[in-house]
Amino acid sequence: MQAADICLLLEGTYPYVRGGVSAWLHQLVRSLHELTFALVFLGGRRMDYGEPQYALPPNVVHLEAHYLEDALRECPPHRTRLSGRRVREVCALHAELESLARAAQAPADPQKPPQAPPSSGALDEVLRELGRDRGLRLAQFLYSSGAWEILCNAYVTRARESSFLDYFWTLRLMHAPLFQLARIADQVPPARVYHSISTGYAGFLGAVLQSRRERPFILSEHGIYTKERRIDLNQTEWFEPTRGEFEPGLGEPRAELRELWIRYFESLGRIAYRSADPIVALSEGNRQRQIADGAPAERVRIVSNGIDVAAFESALLARPAELPLVVGLIGRVVPIKDVKTFIRAMGAVVAEIPSAQGWVIGGADEEPAYARECVALVGALRLNASVKFLGHQRTAEVLPKLGVVMLTSVSEGQPLVLLEAFAAGVPCVATDVGGCRELIEGRDPDDQALGCAGRIAPFADSDALARAAIELLSSADEWQACQVSGLRRVRRCYEQQSMVDAYRDCYRAALDKP
Repeated sequence: MQAADICLLLEGTYPYVRGGVSAWLHQLVRSLHELTFALVFLGGRRMDYGEPQYALPPNVVHLEAHYLEDALRECPPHRTRLSGRRVREVCALHAELESLARAAQAPADPQKPPQAPPSSGALDEVLRELGRDRGLRLAQFLYSSGAWEILCNAYVTRARESSFLDYFWTLRLMHAPLFQLARIADQVPPARVYHSISTGYAGFLGAVLQSRRERPFILSEHGIYTKERRIDLNQTEWFEPTRGEFEPGLGEPRAELRELWIRYFESLGRIAYRSADPIVALSEGNRQRQIADGAPAERVRIVSNGIDVAAFESALLARPAELPLVVGLIGRVVPIKDVKTFIRAMGAVVAEIPSAQGWVIGGADEEPAYARECVALVGALRLNASVKFLGHQRTAEVLPKLGVVMLTSVSEGQPLVLLEAFAAGVPCVATDVGGCRELIEGRDPDDQALGCAGRIAPFADSDALARAAIELLSSADEWQACQVSGLRRVRRCYEQQSMVDAYRDCYRAALDKP
């Protein structure tokens, strides 16, 4: 395996999944051609991913893929022992994680600089030795009587209202991937810097690598992982822990188990924040959320997204003289994009402007059940003639055909699609999530003086989104003013080269560390 300058740790994204984060990564790697990159991809189920969706640039020297469904497959049942010392280490680890959680939740004192909670060293020991002979091994976690006693005590203390069988499998499904990640950390190619694009499993892998190899670990977040996992879990109505899947018709979930998953992902986030330096946010709103979730404020910096504005010049020139009465949602057909709210909003738009069209432009293969529900909703609202699912399209080719881009997501970072729409001369309507308000209304007084590039609405409010789209489609003056503001903002604040230069500096600073 060839050594790389930068090893990217990628959960459920590039190069196997298309989307805004993947497009951003592809452009970043291509732009930093003087550096070499290794890619470590983490997926859930192998069957959910096919071939890579991107032709890898020549400076990518290594790609490997791992699937968390394999976590339990390499450890057949056998009798083993967990010593009293190991039991005490596990208890110390949980105590330290609880200390981190309390520190993250404590109100900040403006009179004092933030203080890291005292460390017992238990977490550092786990990151260094998990899965190794000197540390807790997967077989001990799965099959020892000591681990069974810890699990039983935790059940009685925390989740006795839930089924013990559900609790047992939930704990296994949570912890087995961590042992798998520890094995991966001992096998990935050497790199001078490790960079995760999220917390979660990829962030935990980054923390393990930072501890074991003593190389810098950089963390970037587009969306806030823990927030998005909380949304995913709260949108789910049914849970079957013995299969590790959320599925309808199998019984109502226990609130304790749902909350257990949420606390688990929050703990993974705090472990990543504790190990990473720097931590990169896309907007001030997301920066504050990271700090509230436990990121040390002094390590968090903002690097805004950027696009190649010149690449959309042809899309701008291709706009027809007459405003197209088309509202487009450009994104994957998945719950976090809230395509159902877009469909409901289009019902109100069409009621006011009967000739209006709503286009859903993005892949529908990631969550087929949700995609089917969206198609069924279109039929139930009798919008088949007005709302179309177009699948993947080249963004620069489809933007000239749109009058408004609508983003209905319940969570975002700093969506590239809004910047691309601005560069192509298309005003936007977006939910008030992530950095969307900053993009549309401006992030500081000088930026705000450029005017609004569209409209902001509360998430899941289909009526407010529809009113905003109707206002822009019905008023040539308002539409043109938003177009001019968007063009000025993207050209002034979001050129791709500024973003690439910021990451080049970030990487160089890390590469220069001893």
